[in-house]
Amino acid sequence: MRQPRLHRPRHPSTCSPEREPPVKTKGYAATTVDDIATAVGTTRVTFYKYFPSRSELMKALIDEQLNVALQHVRSPEHGSTAQDLVATVVDGTPGAITAWLRRTADSWPAIRPIIRIGRDAAVVDPELIDLVERWLEEAISDIEDGLMTAGRFEAHQRHFRGVLAMAQFDVVAQNWDGAADWKLTRDQMLDELSASWVRLLT
Repeated sequence: MRQPRLHRPRHPSTCSPEREPPVKTKGYAATTVDDIATAVGTTRVTFYKYFPSRSELMKALIDEQLNVALQHVRSPEHGSTAQDLVATVVDGTPGAITAWLRRTADSWPAIRPIIRIGRDAAVVDPELIDLVERWLEEAISDIEDGLMTAGRFEAHQRHFRGVLAMAQFDVVAQNWDGAADWKLTRDQMLDELSASWVRLLT
């Protein structure tokens, strides 16, 4: 069965376009409400008007910055969606899947620190447990939407195939920064990831 997606009310941007949000430079545990308020050019009172807690700010940061990085758009029914990913899965050709992964890989340097901050925050803040995984569920549901629209696979297979595809994507995206020694080039890595997605989704 299709999983419900996250949906949050509109709020002001979580960071000034000229400055990095302090949680990205100092880490979640070391960042105070005053740090955040100063970074966005406001006061504690105004901050608490929109964000009841630092935890809520972190949720908004993940939602906003990842959606921008991956070109997600708001959906009145499902929170946010990557329409390009849905269309790619519906197309289902190796060329379309490879092209989407290559485009998205260009945004990995922007995505990687946000994901890491979210997971680090979950360690010290019980309210943020599974924050990143719940966001990944958005992309999994986009894949499920594409498979359903294409009439591909049985209903019980679609969501789980999205889980497998995004698990691969997440591991590669988080480790393709020089830390992992996988003994292949970027192009070779993308070819292998694309081939795996083609097997899963077509």
